[in-house]
Amino acid sequence: MSQRAFGKLLGVSATAVQLWERGDTVPDTENLAKLAARSGYTLEEFLRLLDGKPVSDPLDIQQIVTKIKFLPLTQVAAIVRAGVERLAAAAEVSGD
Repeated sequence: MSQRAFGKLLGVSATAVQLWERGDTVPDTENLAKLAARSGYTLEEFLRLLDGKPVSDPLDIQQIVTKIKFLPLTQVAAIVRAGVERLAAAAEVSGD
């Protein structure tokens, strides 16, 4: 995704995105929260990732669904393929 498109998605300029990428500036809290949400994380989880600390795996289905909503479509497609393969294998075993 281009800096311009990403900036538009977050409501900031392409220049702001460029400065963040180069490490010249840091997004404010509001933009960090937007970045976290677009990445499928809470702000707290996102800050832990930025600090190089591990983030716990989601434990309930709602957390997983929330994360999936913000994944790139290529990753969602991989998840769907895995689900279809699992369902097909289960149907084969059960004889359906």
